[in-house]
Amino acid sequence: MATNKKLLLVTICAAALIAVAAGCAGSNKLIKNNSPAGINAEAKILSVLEDMSNDKNYAPWNITPEEGRLLSILTSASGAKNVVEIGTSNGYSTIWFCLALRTTGGRITTHEIDPYRISLASENFKKAGVSHLVTIVEGDAHKTVTRLKEPIDILYIDADKAGYFDYFTKLLPLVRPGGLILAHNTTDQASQMQDYLKAVTDNPELETIFLHKQPSGLSVTLKKRR
Repeated sequence: MATNKKLLLVTICAAALIAVAAGCAGSNKLIKNNSPAGINAEAKILSVLEDMSNDKNYAPWNITPEEGRLLSILTSASGAKNVVEIGTSNGYSTIWFCLALRTTGGRITTHEIDPYRISLASENFKKAGVSHLVTIVEGDAHKTVTRLKEPIDILYIDADKAGYFDYFTKLLPLVRPGGLILAHNTTDQASQMQDYLKAVTDNPELETIFLHKQPSGLSVTLKKRR
């Protein structure tokens, strides 16, 4: 078990370092596609992400660009086909996922309760040219996630913090062995999700590390292969 935990730590830390290095170097070549269409699509997505991160009205809603790069790297590295996001907001993190999903052949289903934020996200998806990769589910995700049936490659939770444990409990059976569960705000709002944090650290079928480089914090949980 110690060997597996060390391997997971090295793998995730390496991905995090790659994401940070890419951001520090100002590189926009996160996922390589050398065809003209691929280069143009990537440039379009990255341009929209940059505009969103610079928008002072909505930037506080977003994860950091470094966290976004990590989401995209993990999606690409795992070859994810089915990503489920709880908490669409204005679509910033969703678009980071799409940056990778356009090359893995995957899609993302994102859940949001606020119609205004759904409207913002939908417009941003159009601007980025990723609408065809996204299914938006409007409503209380505590209820809507129960409709999901397909195996999940990556589950990303960034919604009501006290609700993390409920989302986790309902969707863990769908996360495939070798799949990932990612959760935001595990540092700055940890006090609101103690039941979730305990669940992902105490379960012997899971391996979890916490990345604290950014103030908000991000947890990465692996559902072990049996």
